[in-house]
Amino acid sequence: MPDTLKDPGRRAFLDRFRSGTDVQSRPELSAIRPPWAVQFDANCTGCADCVPACPEGIIALDGANLPAIDFNKGECSFCEACADACSENVFDRSVEPAWHLDITVAKNCFAEQGIYCRSCGDICPERAIRIPPQLGGRARVIIDSDTCTRCGACQGACPADAILITPHKEYAHE
Repeated sequence: MPDTLKDPGRRAFLDRFRSGTDVQSRPELSAIRPPWAVQFDANCTGCADCVPACPEGIIALDGANLPAIDFNKGECSFCEACADACSENVFDRSVEPAWHLDITVAKNCFAEQGIYCRSCGDICPERAIRIPPQLGGRARVIIDSDTCTRCGACQGACPADAILITPHKEYAHE
């Protein structure tokens, strides 16, 4: 198969449609930056000191050569090693919560399809995910946004790739 026809993967393909722009050509639109990062675009030099500092191995350089979180590699333990390694004015550990991320459950979730799966709820360290049964044998995945730290454990554990964690998008109020 020619290189131009290779399948980039379902998630990469669908990401292009989710934001309304081609996020592959503009990785900064969909990249999750390390926790406590403030004024990231203005302050990060792309030195990558935080990449090897992460004991979980979830930080890598993205297409813009800036650090980005990949929850498919594991969860953030909020150990602060990335902030400790950074010599720039990128991190402010006094910011709560550590980051503003949106978390959603897609319709391809096994529980939503009536298939018994509790992977996300079982791995959640905060027990922020509940999956109560509903009439008809189906279950609904309910994420308690007040308890959820957005550590990413659920995204990596989901066998259906149904947990989506994305940078928080600001919406204009009318």
